[in-house]
Amino acid sequence: MKKLISILLVLFISIGLFAGGQTEEKINMVSSTWEKGGTPLSDVRIRQALRLAIDMDTILETLFEGKAEKAVSLIGPGPYLADDLATYDYNPEKAKALLAEAGWPSDYTLDVVYYYSDQQTVDFMAIVQQYWKAVGVKSSFRKLEGDLGSQLWTPPADRVNGPSEIKWDLAYAGIAALSNNEFFDRFESTSTNNSTLPLTGGVDELLQATRATTDVKKQQEAFKEVERAFAENVYNIPLYHQLSFIYTSDKIDMKGAELGNDQFSFDKNILNWTTTRADKTLYTNGGPMEFYQAPHINPGYFLYQELIFDRLVDADGSLTPTEGLLAKDYTVSPDGMEMEFVLRDGVKWHDGVAFTAEDVKFSIEYLIKVTGINAVARSTYLAIDGAQDYLDGNAEEIKGIKIDGNTVTITFEKLDPNALLTFSQWPVLPKHLLKDSNPIKCQQDSFWQNPVGTGPYKVYKTVLNNYGILERNDDYFKIGNGNIEKIYMTANNENDANLVKNAEAGNIDYAFSKNVNDNKGIEKIAGMTIHPISIRYTRLFYVNQYAHEANIK
Repeated sequence: MKKLISILLVLFISIGLFAGGQTEEKINMVSSTWEKGGTPLSDVRIRQALRLAIDMDTILETLFEGKAEKAVSLIGPGPYLADDLATYDYNPEKAKALLAEAGWPSDYTLDVVYYYSDQQTVDFMAIVQQYWKAVGVKSSFRKLEGDLGSQLWTPPADRVNGPSEIKWDLAYAGIAALSNNEFFDRFESTSTNNSTLPLTGGVDELLQATRATTDVKKQQEAFKEVERAFAENVYNIPLYHQLSFIYTSDKIDMKGAELGNDQFSFDKNILNWTTTRADKTLYTNGGPMEFYQAPHINPGYFLYQELIFDRLVDADGSLTPTEGLLAKDYTVSPDGMEMEFVLRDGVKWHDGVAFTAEDVKFSIEYLIKVTGINAVARSTYLAIDGAQDYLDGNAEEIKGIKIDGNTVTITFEKLDPNALLTFSQWPVLPKHLLKDSNPIKCQQDSFWQNPVGTGPYKVYKTVLNNYGILERNDDYFKIGNGNIEKIYMTANNENDANLVKNAEAGNIDYAFSKNVNDNKGIEKIAGMTIHPISIRYTRLFYVNQYAHEANIK
């Protein structure tokens, strides 16, 4: 708390909220485009002003202590980042001018939501609130709880006019991208998690161009065109890029396993890990709160998502697809338009039911209907021959998925350069347990109170909002020579507010975090090692450009 006060003092002086600074000016009301659009955020000048009003350079230097990088686009520095983007360096006077020109309603209060539970997020929200106040914009901030997917990403029925299905103006969130497509595909008009951007001329075509080729240079140019459109129109407000951190204790030996982007799934070789603990238990975080998180958005964010479920294909620490997993073998045609997966024999679900090719077909047809499915996965599934007819209700199945014994052949109608990546990330789900489940309300199904997979560990005991325990799956097709029999997971949602406390108590052997404050706390704990990991990860404000209950006139 003392640190936040000192940071705010620096910021308040710099933006003129204390003596000697500029006083808040009254904004003159003029005719504006947003009156017809139903929400002030439909006016690009207001979105530009909100971005110009935030001094990210100072925030990163103070609150983040230089351990994050300012974002000019969702894509970070590198060959995919355009060097001629519209920029929005801190300029409160220009922000005020744009607000006045657009006719910002001075009595309107922005409803801003977030879902992280760490103190750094709370501090960041307080700082942004003061920056906006300094240019004449009132805002309130609230933390979401429960089924975040439906509260954040449910799109409106009318993708052009709305009204919005979500009940907020801006959402502070992050994108940990599996591929660069994931940064932007969620803003396509047909995306099931596009809750904020109305159908906008040209955006869909720009996004489709990024998926139309496997040529790297052409992909780079296509992404740069997308970035230019997003920067000019401020369809969202990129804030910063940051590292993630994996923490390990001296009680475990990972036997040389790779470290990587823990938001996604990769081969951790965990069956070979050993522990010096007498109870042969690995202690970690990420246990279930109200439920076990379904893996339709971030397929590996919680360790149990990787350990309970298996994928068709495995991936290494760089998220590059490698050998088969549930598929003992697979082939991809030279043109990338057909994939064949030969499944392993004798694999069983944790409840003893045999795993079959029908589970693979069911999983694709189920996940494609799930609200908020990750944009990378959705693009792959939609590229399959007949997928759109199936979604539209014109077919009872996706005709491009064929089963012949234990072989599944998938034929694509259009090229998807990320298809194999998708099959290395999104798991196969049990048809016999989910066939009567409503994919639109996937997370609400009772299955996620006690999920059943085919993976190396299975659910042993669960006390929701407290902890979950996994036990080794003795029927797993891989044996391994490690000695970890159980995995104890303390409960938390994204960002664990108790991570440092649990590490201090000796109850963390493996964990990951994207919170800089966790990193600073754990580096002081004897026996803990910090592994910084460079990932595609950007924090941003999603900007809801549809009218909703609070602003419909």
